[in-house]
Amino acid sequence: MSNEINSSNFIKNIIMDDLASGKHKDIITRFPPEPNGYLHIGHAKSILLNFGLANEFKGKTHLRFDDTNPVKEDTEYVESIKEDVKWLGGNWDNLFFASDYFGEMYNRAFLLIKKGKAYVCDLTPEEAKEYRGTLTQPGKESPYRDRSVEENLDLFERMKNGEFADGKKVLRAKIDMSSPNINMRDPIIYRISHTTHHNTGDKWCIYPMYDFAHPLEDAIEHVTHSICTLEFEDHRPLYEWVVRECEMDCTPRQIEFARLNMTNTVMSKRLLKQLVDEKIVDGWDDPRMPTISGLRRKGCTPEAIRNFCIAIGVAKSNSIVDSQMLDYFVREDLQPKVPLAMAVLKPLKLIITNYPEDATEMLEIENNANDESQGTRLVPFSKELYIEREDFMENPPKKYFRLFPGNEVRLKGAYFVRCNDIIKDENGEVLEIHCSYDPETKCGSGFTGRKVKGTIHWVDASSCIPAEFRFYEPLILDDAPENEGRHFLEQINPNSIEVLQGFIEPTAFKDAKPQDRFQMIRNGFFNVDTKYTTVDKLVFNRIVSLKSSFKLS
Repeated sequence: MSNEINSSNFIKNIIMDDLASGKHKDIITRFPPEPNGYLHIGHAKSILLNFGLANEFKGKTHLRFDDTNPVKEDTEYVESIKEDVKWLGGNWDNLFFASDYFGEMYNRAFLLIKKGKAYVCDLTPEEAKEYRGTLTQPGKESPYRDRSVEENLDLFERMKNGEFADGKKVLRAKIDMSSPNINMRDPIIYRISHTTHHNTGDKWCIYPMYDFAHPLEDAIEHVTHSICTLEFEDHRPLYEWVVRECEMDCTPRQIEFARLNMTNTVMSKRLLKQLVDEKIVDGWDDPRMPTISGLRRKGCTPEAIRNFCIAIGVAKSNSIVDSQMLDYFVREDLQPKVPLAMAVLKPLKLIITNYPEDATEMLEIENNANDESQGTRLVPFSKELYIEREDFMENPPKKYFRLFPGNEVRLKGAYFVRCNDIIKDENGEVLEIHCSYDPETKCGSGFTGRKVKGTIHWVDASSCIPAEFRFYEPLILDDAPENEGRHFLEQINPNSIEVLQGFIEPTAFKDAKPQDRFQMIRNGFFNVDTKYTTVDKLVFNRIVSLKSSFKLS
């Protein structure tokens, strides 16, 4: 995995100082997703950062599933996360589950109780919220805070044995109810949940809270640098308290960086799951989703995502990135290496009236306009063709250089044709156009006569293959949907997908398979869809357009 994302950033400087001072001899990072949904582009930044830093300093990276909440977690998410991390180039040194440490976590909680640092509390969630206080007012101590060590040990063991219903009791750390940091006001560290766990089954009915489990997991695995996003900055004192009071042998260092926020999308797994559950999209891998699986299905490359994250860099303050920036790097990555092909998405029949009947010739056309080494292919050409409907206008405006009555254009890689006649239906809709061609103007023949200003692409009607094309626009209309007051579902773009039925040339696509990418002349970069393509029909997703007004500053 490339190290470039880590060039000249404050986290790298911290690691270098720790190595220089002798605080650490080896670097261990971790990527710790909760398996409660699919990873998104924001996680990609964290993956590349953690794996990249470990790789640069010849250390290790753990992939750890923070599976402490069985209500929301599933093995489906575990497997999807593994696939996404591998696709981005992350090769973990060890694979761990937080649930593997449930026994150790229970023992550490037992230790806190013995030290008088934790107690069993019977307050209802509503009462606990009231006792907690506000940002400007201190909290109040729970009436159960002064239970004896013996009573707390007994109650906690009975919680583990399943004697109490969900929500009836919790285990809280005993810290400081007047702390200005609300996270330190006797936070809950264990709750009761009679729920089957994807990894441990029904062995446990009490589960540790994230703020208690996460620092223990890092310490158990001897993680040196626990890199997380800025929303955990206020949790850092609790992270350090847990490691210290639980008397862990290793003391990891938590470092926060700015998460990735993008325009015209949402980055919350909860909101993304809502889109899936309410069938606004057709799954976590819908190409309109910012999930890694959605970007992969759409046709984005891991190289483009890596370059995008490099350009964003690692910062200490949050910002919003224009979603077109990702498109820019996808386009830059695809341009030099994706083969050229012809496809007509909104077909209009073109008949060459003076072309020989029943004749077909094979024309040599380049595979990539930017790379001669990719060679050429032979494309069939005959009397009847399809062109794009937008390449003909009966009454064109000025500076329209494509086909109109009496005008002449070049068919790409073929001949000049002139429009002579139009056939319409009873509603005045143009059904087909009749043209004549000049056999002396064949591309590559050295013809130096008259010039034409327009060149259009085409497919041969007798040999072309029907195909479906899917165009995507941003799913969310607003630039910063998660910061707006109104419900994000009100911001859904009703025109986020357009499906067209057209034709593709037979040669370039004869061996096309899911995830193969093509540059379709004038229409954009496309890939073969993995979900809807069948043996009888190819379905293409447009990855990005060929050009954009976005400029990388």
